[in-house]
Amino acid sequence: MANETKTWIITGASSGLGLALAEAALAVGERVVGIARRADRLGGLQAQYGDRVLAIEHDVRDTEGADTVVRRALEVFGRVDVLVNNAGAGQVGAAEEITDAALRSMLEQHLFGPAAYVRAVLPHMRARGSGAIVQMSSQGGRMSFPAVGSYSAGKFALEGWSEALAGEVAPFGIRVLIAEPSRFRTSFNATDVLNTAQQSSIYDDVIGAVRANMAEADGIQEGDPVRAAQVIRDMLDTPDAPLRLPLGAEAVRNLTRVYRGALDDVEKWAPVSESADFPNMPRAVRAF
Repeated sequence: MANETKTWIITGASSGLGLALAEAALAVGERVVGIARRADRLGGLQAQYGDRVLAIEHDVRDTEGADTVVRRALEVFGRVDVLVNNAGAGQVGAAEEITDAALRSMLEQHLFGPAAYVRAVLPHMRARGSGAIVQMSSQGGRMSFPAVGSYSAGKFALEGWSEALAGEVAPFGIRVLIAEPSRFRTSFNATDVLNTAQQSSIYDDVIGAVRANMAEADGIQEGDPVRAAQVIRDMLDTPDAPLRLPLGAEAVRNLTRVYRGALDDVEKWAPVSESADFPNMPRAVRAF
């Protein structure tokens, strides 16, 4: 893929990491199908890069519309090399504060929407014998903490689904990269973007500091979207790239701590866990 003119489909392309990836692709002569809830927000890219930008208005929660978007991309550009499932939003609230509708919205944005785009693009990628799928997860897709459970629910689900996907599509020459950013200098934490549940005073002492910290981070996040976009591009051209790629020093620190702690727990309680089997059973044999 390194020497070809790629066509990218990027959801949530009008801001943040999605915009940074779009600009990085366009700057080197590639083509971008930019997806946003409001197509007019992609006007700046269109004005600068002309017909190498196809702007499409679509809310990824409308899963039936994903197939139409992909068909349109193929009609205009004839190929899709990279799909970036980037669209989404954060949400803050204790489990008891988050309504069914709010939880469902997180799953629709972070699992069902990406899954629909993957299903739509896979037949084309399989026929060509190449392609890449970038799933924008989060460090919150491998760890969670009070007040962000609904957000992590969608990202955890995306990661589990994408791990299976990676094994299914690898024989067809298609790669999957799960990006796990920490805090990046985007609008994610802005008050008009970050979803906040109706607050209950019962949980003020438990998650009050988290609520405040999420809002206070706006504009001072340490992650650079431009650098992150270049890292992702480099990984797509790296033969031995990992399935999961933490982005940002905080993500590296946090995930290292979480993985080590989880391994310590497994090893500490292994005898108890193993005691649940029938005695003297042979080791299970599986296909994976």
